[in-house]
Amino acid sequence: MSDVTDAVAHFAEHGTVVPALVLASLAALIATAGFRTRWSRRHGQAPPADDTGARPPTTEGTAGTAPTGRTPGSEPGGSDPGESDPGGSEHGGESALWRMRTTVRDAPGSLAVLCAALAERRIDILSLQTHPLAEGTVDEFLLRAPGELSGTELADLVTAAGGARTWTERADAHDLVDAPTRVLALAARTALDAAELPLALRQLLGRCTIRSLPATAEARTGARAAQDVPPEGTLEDTVLRLRAPEGGVISVERPHLPFTPAEFARARALVELDARLGPRIPHARDVLTLPEGSDITVRRADTRDVPAAKAMHERCSARTLGLRYHGPVGDADRYLNHLLSPRFGRTLAAQTASGRIVALGHLLWDGDETEVALLVEDGWQRRGIGGELLGRLVAMAAETGCESVYAVTQASNTGMVAAMRGLGLPLDYQIEEGTLVVTARLDPVARSAAPLPHGERIGRE
Repeated sequence: MSDVTDAVAHFAEHGTVVPALVLASLAALIATAGFRTRWSRRHGQAPPADDTGARPPTTEGTAGTAPTGRTPGSEPGGSDPGESDPGGSEHGGESALWRMRTTVRDAPGSLAVLCAALAERRIDILSLQTHPLAEGTVDEFLLRAPGELSGTELADLVTAAGGARTWTERADAHDLVDAPTRVLALAARTALDAAELPLALRQLLGRCTIRSLPATAEARTGARAAQDVPPEGTLEDTVLRLRAPEGGVISVERPHLPFTPAEFARARALVELDARLGPRIPHARDVLTLPEGSDITVRRADTRDVPAAKAMHERCSARTLGLRYHGPVGDADRYLNHLLSPRFGRTLAAQTASGRIVALGHLLWDGDETEVALLVEDGWQRRGIGGELLGRLVAMAAETGCESVYAVTQASNTGMVAAMRGLGLPLDYQIEEGTLVVTARLDPVARSAAPLPHGERIGRE
C-alpha cells in the first residue's frame, strides 16, 4: 500500500495524470508478492482480493446475484469472477453474496478444511484476503451462497470447520472489485483532492465513524492530544488514531469489528500520502449563466478563500446571516476556517468575473450523516444560485455513497425550503421550536431521477 501511494504521490507532485495501467500493474505485483508467502504456508486457499473493511451485519438484505466464482481448490490464476456467468446457473436457483471474516489457526491444512466445508454446501469463494495476526489469521471471504442460506447458518458452518469469531454480512456487486484496483482508486482520488481523505478512509475500512479533531479543540473535547499519538499512529482493537497532516488527530472507530494490522497500515498510508501532497483542490471551474444573462463562476473553495468569504459575510445583512447560522453571528474567523476546511467536507463558491465571492455552499461530514448549508449575498438572491450550488453539493454526496443529506434552517427560511424541494428528491421535515431540519433521501431510484446538476446551463472553461 505504501508503494502504491508513493507512486501516486510522485505523479501527482509533478502535475501529470496518473497512468492507470502502470499503477495497476504495480499494485498487482505488490499484492501478488505479499500473498505468495502466505500461499506457500497454507494449502488449498483462493487468491486474495477485495478487503474493504467491515460494515455491521444487516438483519434484512436483498439477496444479490453475483458472477460465478472459483470454487475451493481451483487454480490461483483462474478467471476473473466478473467474466463468468452472472446468472448463478451452477446453483440452479437464486444465490446471495456474503462477506465473511473468521479467524483460523495458522497451520497447514486449516484453511483447506474450511474451504472443503464451504464446497460441501455449494458455496463459491469469489475472493479471499488474509490478515495475519500474532495468533491465528483473520481470513476475509467474498462468497456466493445458495439464497436460502442465512447468515447464522453460514457462521455455524464455518465455526464447525474450525473458524472462530466469525462475522458475516450481505454483500453486493461493488464488493467484486479486486483489492489493488480499489486501493489505487482511493489513492488517486486522495491525491487529487484533499477533501477525499475522510471518504477514502471510510471506503477503505467500511462503515465506521471518522472524526477530525483539530489540535486547538482537543483540550476542550477531552480527546486524546496529538502529542499522545505517535507519528506512526495507534491501533487499539476497534479504534485507530493517526496524526492529521495539518495537526490534531484523525480518529476512526468501528465498534462492531476490530481493525487488523493490515487495515491500520493501509489507513496510515493514505494519511501519509495526503500529508506529502499538502493542500489541494480540483482546479475545474464551471460558468453558470443566470436567467438575466450574466455569468457566475462556480468552483471549489478551501481555507485559502477565508479572506474573500469573510468579506462576503460582511456584505450580508443581519437577517441573511441569521437565517444561515440560526442566530446572532459573531466573529466569522471562528467558524470559516472550519467550514472551508476539506477535512470536514467540501465547499463550492460562486464568484463574479472580478473574483468576488457572492455565494457559498457547504457539504459537511457529520459523523455518519451529511449536512448541506447555503449562504447567498443579499444582492444575488433569487437568481437560482443557491439552487445550483445545492444541486451540485447533493450530487457530490450521492457520488460518495451518502444515503441522505440534511439542512438545518429556520422555519421562516422559505428560500432554503424551496431549494430543497427543487432537488426532486424524497424529503422529510422535522420542526422544533422554530428550527427546521429537512432531510433528502438519496436512494438509487431518487438519485437517477434527480436533475443534478443542471448541465444544460453550464459551460466548462
